[in-house]
Amino acid sequence: MPSATRVAVVTGASSGIGAASARALAAAGFHVVLGARRLDRLEQVAAQTGGTAIPLDVTDDASVEAFARTVDERLGRCDLLVNNAGGALGADSVAEADLADWQRMYDINVLGTVRVTKALLPQLVASGDGQVITIGSIAGREPYKGGAGYNAAKHAEAALTRVLRLELLGQPVRVSEIDPGMVQTDFSLVRFKGDQERADAVYAGVEALTADDVAETVAWIATRPAHVNVDQVLLMPRDQAAAQVIHRR
Repeated sequence: MPSATRVAVVTGASSGIGAASARALAAAGFHVVLGARRLDRLEQVAAQTGGTAIPLDVTDDASVEAFARTVDERLGRCDLLVNNAGGALGADSVAEADLADWQRMYDINVLGTVRVTKALLPQLVASGDGQVITIGSIAGREPYKGGAGYNAAKHAEAALTRVLRLELLGQPVRVSEIDPGMVQTDFSLVRFKGDQERADAVYAGVEALTADDVAETVAWIATRPAHVNVDQVLLMPRDQAAAQVIHRR
């Protein structure tokens, strides 16, 4: 890898927005480091992008430490971190909350983002022009029925991202947040634990965003001049005006 090539780390990069972001960043000239638990799928994306696949479980301290160490040893730098690993589980009301699901959502979306950011922050600062882009959600801006657990996790992730922006003021690291609305990936299939019919109903009659739509936004933010910080982006399909205000054909 040429010494001038910038290195981008993408978490949750084995599918969906993460994989699409890896492809978009590779096309923009980054060497992409892909992190996720599903190494077989991760290696397929790495082959498509010329990137580096490294196993990563953002909920495990030892895994995150080993990942950051490997990035440093193999690449010697990190210029961009895309905190994409996350997701929703279930659509329970507060009264019927499955606390195991809530705990898992908090651990992936919030603590996972903290773990990876903390581990790579020294390299981002040392780059002289580092950047953190966190993939949030409209769920982190607007509560909705059936979303309490995911809403809570994404509101917390948004808060920590915005505090990071304040804390890094004056240092050479930009901090951005992209909050997509409805994106047609395997998100709903995971949320509803493999119930394909229920997942399909989420997108029925709607032209939702694609993973590539979000990835293009990631690449656009990542390629702005060093003095430009795109603080927050709310990215929605035309058919969606709010979390649960959707036009269906």
